[in-house]
Amino acid sequence: MSISASAVLVELNISVWPAAKIDREITSQVNASASAHKDASQTKKNLFAGTSLRADIEKFAARVCLYNNQHTLPWADKGERMLPTKLFMDYKQTMNGYERTFNMLCDNFFDEYERLVEEAKVNLGSMYKAEDYPDLTNVRTKFSFRRSVKPLPEAGDFRLDIPAHDLAEMRSAYETQYSEKLADAMRTPWERLHEVLLGMSKKLEGSGDEKKRYHDSLISNPLELCELLTKLNVTNDPKLEDARRQVELAMLGADIEEVKDSPLVRENLKSKVDAILGKFEW
Repeated sequence: MSISASAVLVELNISVWPAAKIDREITSQVNASASAHKDASQTKKNLFAGTSLRADIEKFAARVCLYNNQHTLPWADKGERMLPTKLFMDYKQTMNGYERTFNMLCDNFFDEYERLVEEAKVNLGSMYKAEDYPDLTNVRTKFSFRRSVKPLPEAGDFRLDIPAHDLAEMRSAYETQYSEKLADAMRTPWERLHEVLLGMSKKLEGSGDEKKRYHDSLISNPLELCELLTKLNVTNDPKLEDARRQVELAMLGADIEEVKDSPLVRENLKSKVDAILGKFEW
């Protein structure tokens, strides 16, 4: 199945300097004081203890990667992921904003770098070593935000000057791999929906004397996923669309306050969720 008009390939690469080093001297002291083998433990020091400027970049990068993974489907073993064209404009706009924020956080860190190195002398005490801190020019190269977009190739699209027999063999092998990649990609929406439903079913179980807390996300998460699945279903899988619509209908009119207050409401919602879980081959 060719879906080159329904999706593109995107690749996101974000680099953040870990700024952490193993302190061999402290490690040796700790292991010796515990009468332990020299390999028993390692003491890793945070080069910027006492400030969150670098850690904020790392946390933000993790948030960007999470968004990327939630709005794309797996394609290559690593790197490239499939982005449905229905999501392309929202994805591009969001990523543009993320890149600006990432660069702003990096600039804040770079502006404060020399001061932070001076503060590290106090915050790290005897663990401070000047050689752990590269010059600012070098530090800048340790942070990057790179992304690329390219067309999803047609299955079996080869334009090579090689013998016909070998070309046919290559095309057959590639088409098999293409089909396997597409099948793997389309398992992801099923897995996400299945995970959400299992979580709901477990949360809605009768708890006896156990007090459970119910949050808005119990209702909002499945509804948000249903909205996203209308765009992630690049092969227009009718079974996936059927499952999505049934979840949407099951959540119709659901109110978190009623869920909190009424065991009967919880039991009714759980029965709908369990019926969907039992209907499809997950």
